[in-house]
Amino acid sequence: MKEEYMMQKTDIGVIGLAVMGRSLALNMADHGFKVGGYNRSREVTDALVKEHPHDNLVPFYDLETLVASQERPRRFLIMVKAGKPVDMVIDQLVLLLDKGDMILDGGNSFFEDTRRREKRLKAEGIYYFGTGVSGGEHGARFGPSIMPGGEESAYRHIAPVLEAVAAKAQGEPCCAYMGPDGAGHYVKMVHNGIEYADMQLIAEAYLLLKYAGNYTNEELADLFEEWNEGELKSYLIEITARIFREADDYAEGELVDHILDSAGQKGTGRWTSLESLKQGVNVSMITAACNARIMSNRIAERNAAKALIKEAAKQPAADKKAFGESVRKGLYTAKIVAYAQGFDLLRHASSEYGWDLNYGRIASIFRAGCIIQAQFLDDITKAFENDSELSNLMLDSYFLEGINSGKGSLQSILCLGIQNGIPLPAMSQAEAYIDAFRGTPTGANLIQAQRDCFGAHTYERTDREGVFHHDWGQDNE
Repeated sequence: MKEEYMMQKTDIGVIGLAVMGRSLALNMADHGFKVGGYNRSREVTDALVKEHPHDNLVPFYDLETLVASQERPRRFLIMVKAGKPVDMVIDQLVLLLDKGDMILDGGNSFFEDTRRREKRLKAEGIYYFGTGVSGGEHGARFGPSIMPGGEESAYRHIAPVLEAVAAKAQGEPCCAYMGPDGAGHYVKMVHNGIEYADMQLIAEAYLLLKYAGNYTNEELADLFEEWNEGELKSYLIEITARIFREADDYAEGELVDHILDSAGQKGTGRWTSLESLKQGVNVSMITAACNARIMSNRIAERNAAKALIKEAAKQPAADKKAFGESVRKGLYTAKIVAYAQGFDLLRHASSEYGWDLNYGRIASIFRAGCIIQAQFLDDITKAFENDSELSNLMLDSYFLEGINSGKGSLQSILCLGIQNGIPLPAMSQAEAYIDAFRGTPTGANLIQAQRDCFGAHTYERTDREGVFHHDWGQDNE
């Protein structure tokens, strides 16, 4: 078997043929690239070629033969589980490569791991690209959003493949060079953080409509389909409308009502939240979305507390249709804030790590193929094209108008939601962020007074320059 495939030449190798790796390999093969596929488990490789035979997909059963099938500079895409498995593949592969060869990591690796690996391999003359890929199985198979980061001079060797298989938006590939070392995986991490917030906001809109607006699943489906014709048009809104109509396989009614109220997470949202604390950037909506999933997993405790903590008296919306419109406007307003927070984190990271990120280009590659793809991203692209130094997305004239016109709706649905005992962590954080950002007093003057009182941490004044300390007239332990 080994001799049979030694004679076949390939353009790129894909290592790891589970769902995402298999889908990307087939996508590349569809676009005319000769793809060498390898998986640690021979059975997985055999299953792929049996279930998806393709003239441009060549199976390999050892790395030596796979490497020998390419002309230099060689290109290999690793699609294995993030963490130690990536390092294990690199350790095996690097022994077989020559200077100038390229390794792409297409998994959800932590960007600091990518920076470490890129530095190590650069010392050996091998180019390493942390390559964020978004779009799930369908996107990987038919066109994902791709975020490569690494050595810019070597990008030209991988660009033809990545840009060919990427999704297209207005005729442009949803793939672009992000920046050096870990930039690609950092952008993917923040993309996923925004995705967490976006999904949580939609879930909160659902809770409001269902439990304060008394919408049926059929009415919810109709409403979300209507929303998908306007400024909220997006992949997530589209699939949510479909979900509300999906009949259950085992019982009467719709499937959504039979799914356990508990959501999983793989860690990228948490990474975004932790990185924001490190950078000193407020991404409270992403953090709230992560915390909401954590709370959703505490099923036993929630069930026990339900019998002990008094339930709020139900106060349904007086006008169902008007309430639905308020939820739409409030959701859109909160969505602006979520993206503003995500791009603010990207701006700080770009400065911290010396990446010189192009925010308009980043927004443009999110317009198709990825989970957060939305019409909304055209406007974000335009905002950064108009002002590449825009400090916060909410200050762009288009989005500022959206904030000012929708803020009242966000406040009103929050009030009714809280009165009905509906948890709205992400929407609440959106309102808090807007109020803090627009200069509403935050109480920090009192906190700083406390800090000076118990720890002599000093304070600044509103009426004169300088740093001050006050003798608060008591000893503090």
